[in-house]
Amino acid sequence: MDGITLRRAGPAESGLLSELAQRSKAHWGYDAEFMAAVRAELTFTPDQVAARRFTVAERDGEVLGFHSLDGAGPRGELGNLWVDPPHIGTGLGRLLWTDAVRRARILGWTELVLDAEPYAEGFYFAMGARVIGVVTSGSLPGRTLRQLMFPLME
Repeated sequence: MDGITLRRAGPAESGLLSELAQRSKAHWGYDAEFMAAVRAELTFTPDQVAARRFTVAERDGEVLGFHSLDGAGPRGELGNLWVDPPHIGTGLGRLLWTDAVRRARILGWTELVLDAEPYAEGFYFAMGARVIGVVTSGSLPGRTLRQLMFPLME
């Protein structure tokens, strides 16, 4: 994708990343009550951004999306992959996914696990992830998400 740079996020960008994640989640039509319930889960502190592996995609100084990798491996976690709504469907998600996979392989991980947003499952399946289980939502009692895994061994 032309003009897009991938770089490590800085702690001062925590608010911007939080807002982008919440906009991206809201894009799927969730109501205000649901969004209020997930707000804490989609809010990142400067310390979290500093301690975790957040990577942003930007063009001309504007952050368009980001991903984060969590854990120590060999089974790591894709903690986040969010694309700002105006850029959904442009290939930016695929660019972020490819970067996350590349970085996870550099870390020596053998598997990348994620708890899938239901509206993003099709994307992850197209990328080669498969269902390995079901997990309970960290924000909403009674809500479950499918846990997916992508093998990193080539």
